[in-house]
Amino acid sequence: MSDRISVSRRAFLDRLAPPSSAARGAARERQDRLDAQAPLTIRSVEALVIRTPNKSIPFDEPIDLPPIGDLTGGTGIWNRLDHASPTRFKGYEQAVLVKITTASGLVGWGECHAPSAPRLHQTIISDLFAPLMRGKDARQITGLWERLYTTERVRGYSTGAQFEALAGIDIALWDLMGRATGQPVYQLLGGKFREGQPVYRGIGGATTEAIVKDTQAAMASGMQVVKMSYHKGKGSEDFERVEAVAAAIKPVGQVAVDSLGAFKLYEAVQTGRRFDKLGNVAWFEDALQQDDQPAYQYLAEALETPVCSGEMLNNKFQFRDLLGSHGADMINPDICRVGGITEGLRIAGLADTFNVQWSPHISTGTLLYFAASLHLALATPNCVIMEGGNKVSAPLGNALVKTPLRVEKGLAYANDLPGFGIDWNDAALAAVTVKTS
Repeated sequence: MSDRISVSRRAFLDRLAPPSSAARGAARERQDRLDAQAPLTIRSVEALVIRTPNKSIPFDEPIDLPPIGDLTGGTGIWNRLDHASPTRFKGYEQAVLVKITTASGLVGWGECHAPSAPRLHQTIISDLFAPLMRGKDARQITGLWERLYTTERVRGYSTGAQFEALAGIDIALWDLMGRATGQPVYQLLGGKFREGQPVYRGIGGATTEAIVKDTQAAMASGMQVVKMSYHKGKGSEDFERVEAVAAAIKPVGQVAVDSLGAFKLYEAVQTGRRFDKLGNVAWFEDALQQDDQPAYQYLAEALETPVCSGEMLNNKFQFRDLLGSHGADMINPDICRVGGITEGLRIAGLADTFNVQWSPHISTGTLLYFAASLHLALATPNCVIMEGGNKVSAPLGNALVKTPLRVEKGLAYANDLPGFGIDWNDAALAAVTVKTS
């Protein structure tokens, strides 16, 4: 009896005594674990239209497309209808940011690729996706992804604005998970394969001399690959520009050539064989017309120059068909188009299964676009290089954030902040946010 009383008295006195620092630390750890296991209940989902320069103009005012009957400008039968010019919002750069807020006030940010008609993406998010997400647990990233994909799957909406809007949601959920756990997204994906990710940037110039000079500037900054556009016609002038750039950086650099869906198969084969002779063309990108994906296997068989495709594809099923036919030596999916990190990770893994390398395509948008692509690039074994080497210095780049991203000597570095490490400068972000209502 006395022993039981003694034990009870000791337990009682222990409870009265102030806890030691070690005990307090252990208690905090236990509470942190409990908090990490608690649902991240979604309170709101918002979509913000971003524009630079941010002028008050009607949304339909600057929409631009070549006139009906516009030709490629080639010689003979190469002078045909031009099918490869996308709609542009001339003179402006636009995007849609997605802001997901939990019941506790935690916020995650995502981004959609939306260079034209961004209110379309905004409406998909506000009217279709947001009602299905409110009250749900934001930790269920894959489940939410499948739920949102299913919304219009039976109607065939598995590409375009629907998938771009889904990308913005998914990226925001991954950012939210990183912030909730205090981890960078690349760590949630399994960690980094490399400290810095090689990057390239686009080059340009009104003359051959100017584009060579721009190329040399990119190489001097530490980049080993540059990318240039190639005209849809057969004229020798554009090839001479590629030839001059290739000669200027051989043997220490490569030039990638992008035709943005310009050519029919026979045109692409003839053009690509000219690139073969140069020896340091990194890849021939999006050579074939957008609706001629099955022909990529024949192009890849015909050329020594690596064939790159994927910017115009949106989901793993499309990439399955491309890779299964051995139609690409390199793929360039766009994270803000292909359904975000969740689908992007599946596509990168699928490419690795076919022993194909990948390079994130990065188009118009904010620094978050670049950061999300960077985290996925670092966490995948088969990513060799990524676009956007000059994104950090662009108007929607480091100027919008509190902690800038670093690109040095041809390498991009992710910071170690939670999520994607993008903490907006509120005033700078407000200055490029468009009022849509």
